[in-house]
Amino acid sequence: QVQLVESGGGLVQAGGSLRLSCAASGRIFSIPAMGWFRQAPGKEREFVAGISWSDGSTYYADSVKGRFTISKDNAKNTVYLQMNSLKPEDTAVYYCAATPPDHPEEAAARLGKVGSWGQGTQVTVSS
Repeated sequence: QVQLVESGGGLVQAGGSLRLSCAASGRIFSIPAMGWFRQAPGKEREFVAGISWSDGSTYYADSVKGRFTISKDNAKNTVYLQMNSLKPEDTAVYYCAATPPDHPEEAAARLGKVGSWGQGTQVTVSS
């Protein structure tokens, strides 16, 4: 079992930046990858970015490529999402996610399966 706690959300103007953090606890050694999803009002939850614990490989949704950067600190069991050049359409609740232990290592950063979710943190981008 893995527990995830997000922080760092808030209100920012378009063009601004925010950094989200996700601290993981529990059986971290058992999971191949972690990442971020988001859900805007009236829309389905969508994948944003993922990172492999073992080799640091990353994967991004097309909508955030070149603007968002995911990174990790193995010593702190923490994953970060640096969000730059924010747009109003980035407004959403952002959820930290971890793969289950049985997720294949190959392409783990795509987070095809999610075993654990954080509680979510609100990001609001004003125009």
